[in-house]
Amino acid sequence: MKKKLLHYNINKTPKISFFVNFSNKKKVGEIYIMVNIKVREGETIEEAIRRFKRECEKNGIMQEIKRREFYKPPSIVKKEKLSEIKRKIRRKMLKENRWYK
Repeated sequence: MKKKLLHYNINKTPKISFFVNFSNKKKVGEIYIMVNIKVREGETIEEAIRRFKRECEKNGIMQEIKRREFYKPPSIVKKEKLSEIKRKIRRKMLKENRWYK
């Protein structure tokens, strides 16, 4: 569930917010990620949107949305973790072997 909000405060300066609600079954409760950008004085809306996108990228919001787009059974998640661990070990061994030659 994601909402894009545009707030206006008393000073008439727009504030762009992006609210993402992720629920995780393994953890009790929910994870809330909130990105707030206040439009600076003399800043165009395009620049503010650019800053907003950069902030979302830093927080990993889009990666999290893509990761949760489709359901993965626990068996697949375990296989992926195992293959990732094997890959890291293999890379580490190759790196060590290069230094010993």
